Amino acid sequence: MGSWGEGQLAEPHYLNAAPDGTILVADRDAHQVLRFDLAGRLVQALGKRHWPSLDAPFNHPTAAAQAPDGEIYVADGYGNSSVHRFAADGTLIATWGGPGSADGAFTTPHAVWVDRFGKVLVGDRENNRIQVFDRDGAFLAAWGDFYHPMQIWVDDRDMVFVTDQIPRISLLSPDGRLVGRCRGAINGAHGISGDAEGNLYLAELPPQEITKLERLA
Repeated sequence: MGSWGEGQLAEPHYLNAAPDGTILVADRDAHQVLRFDLAGRLVQALGKRHWPSLDAPFNHPTAAAQAPDGEIYVADGYGNSSVHRFAADGTLIATWGGPGSADGAFTTPHAVWVDRFGKVLVGDRENNRIQVFDRDGAFLAAWGDFYHPMQIWVDDRDMVFVTDQIPRISLLSPDGRLVGRCRGAINGAHGISGDAEGNLYLAELPPQEITKLERLA
């Protein structure tokens, strides 16, 4: 095991293991999304370091996700209440959202995920919902019955896991139907991910630790 990023990261808020084996990091207070290889080498940077913007990427980004074709989607959650779509080379393609509670608007978009069907799932934290869009930003659906959803992870069966501040974990079908819930997060999982065996890993804050939940069946 090892670590990297010292001196390169200001406040890493979220990391995502991309399909190509690289790691995307939303560096909240530096107003950047950074891509590292597994050796810790910086290979891509989106946004201007320590340069927040009110009308362009980024202003305290919260999460980033990569689509299978390499496009990058960023929840610009704490400052801009927007989602940004980038080409694989970092070119900005589109931005959608803005502050509010109507369909397609956000109040702290805290999580983002792109599933294999091309749907973009956004955790609209303060509006207590997951909003679903196509990759052009067209609104498709809103899934409710959450309390401040924090993070989203989708497994290889296309089942959707959502953590919120109850704290609890919700399991949903690909079309947003609730399948089950548990209180696996003792203190509230700020992040969630999983492995090929179906085990879950929760980033709990506090107490600043990783909790592993083993799949039983």
